[in-house]
Amino acid sequence: MTIIREGRYPGEFIKSEGADGISRDVVTLARHSEIYQSGTVLGRLDVSRKFTHLDPAADDGSQTAVAVLYQDRDATAADVKGVVIARVAQVKDARLVWPDGITDTQKKEAIDDLDARAIVVRS
Repeated sequence: MTIIREGRYPGEFIKSEGADGISRDVVTLARHSEIYQSGTVLGRLDVSRKFTHLDPAADDGSQTAVAVLYQDRDATAADVKGVVIARVAQVKDARLVWPDGITDTQKKEAIDDLDARAIVVRS
């Protein structure tokens, strides 16, 4: 029997969000060697102000969680635009995409960063 696995759906990580699009922003995602997946926790680079994968070990701004990507975006060739959940939302922890190797302490700090932006991570 063939097993077919479904990928992630846009916004499947959202439990609730604010009315009239208040939770969402269109941002620039920095070119990256990996495709950005729906639910990816993002940081923002200090100099360029572009969004990128959260990197708790960095010191360029990407160490602070600021948003969650709404849908898959391919920025392997160049910067691209993407929609993010930037505020006033509840999100499902199990559906978020965290960096490989993130520690429990780093994840708690990232969750606190999101909470400061009124993005509440729920079980």
